[in-house]
Amino acid sequence: MAQDPKIMAAAWRRFSADRETRRAALERLTDEVYRRLPRVESIDRELRRTLGEIMVAAFEADEDPGPALREMEKQNLALQRERAELLVGGGYAYDCIDDAPVCRLCQDSGYLRDGTACRCLMSYYAREQNRRLSRLLDLGGQSFDTFSFDWYDGEVWSEFGASPLSNMELIYDICRDFARQFQEQAQSLLLTGPPGLGKTFLSACVAREVSEQGFSVVYDTAAHIFQQFESGKFGRENPYEDAPEEDIERCLRCDLLIMDDLGTEMVTPFVRSAFYRIVNERLLGRKKTVLSTNLTVPELGRQYGAAVQSRLEGEYQVLQFFGRDIRLLKRDQ
Repeated sequence: MAQDPKIMAAAWRRFSADRETRRAALERLTDEVYRRLPRVESIDRELRRTLGEIMVAAFEADEDPGPALREMEKQNLALQRERAELLVGGGYAYDCIDDAPVCRLCQDSGYLRDGTACRCLMSYYAREQNRRLSRLLDLGGQSFDTFSFDWYDGEVWSEFGASPLSNMELIYDICRDFARQFQEQAQSLLLTGPPGLGKTFLSACVAREVSEQGFSVVYDTAAHIFQQFESGKFGRENPYEDAPEEDIERCLRCDLLIMDDLGTEMVTPFVRSAFYRIVNERLLGRKKTVLSTNLTVPELGRQYGAAVQSRLEGEYQVLQFFGRDIRLLKRDQ
């Protein structure tokens, strides 16, 4: 699972800030408890006597440490019971000032022993990634649970041999399974068809679902992605581009790349070359991609070349959208 370094850095800052907030709150509560219940503070001092101190004392006296350890355990249990009774009697939870980690897997460090990010840190990563995706997509309202089939006609269209409704139910199931079983997916998706039929909505649903699983997701328009490639290639100054080389790397290496509005950009030899690189490198790296376009596969072939068309037809699952423009239907309602 690849993580975007920028997003992980932002996630780590939020993770660390929350950890420090919890630590400061615990210190304030501990001070309050010690002021109100001084006996609790003295008990805590006694409980902080370490096992090492008992062992050292026993060895210095050339004695078996067993009896001393058993006596220490007995005393500690009695002190813990007294401490709990004092706290509850004072209106607190019995463990309210225990410095216990929120995550027992990583002890609130954010990383496991093998160096991989813990699931608690990855939850911050997913939220940070969704915040960034939400700048382009309405992730708050676009999800598989809110998708509506009401706008799709149930009558069969002879040229497709199916109705827009039955076709969309099939596409919906494929996109949902693609997102929810992302790690097991072999093929990428090509969403093709006229505008206003739900391609961007379903792309947002996929982005949200995959992102929430902790995978790295990049969503952008094809025109902007090609602009980044051009800035990185030719070193052109662009006030709207921040480190295009890093953005290019993100597009090539992220777990899921979603390119929207493919075919609306001005096609040049450089764009054809950049698109071939994206498609080819991501296939070689076994990275999944979702392409959304108003063009048919043959039209994509004429626009970007036979090599691209061959890879799209052979390696992508093509989902053909058809029906009446939902935006127009909503306008006329």
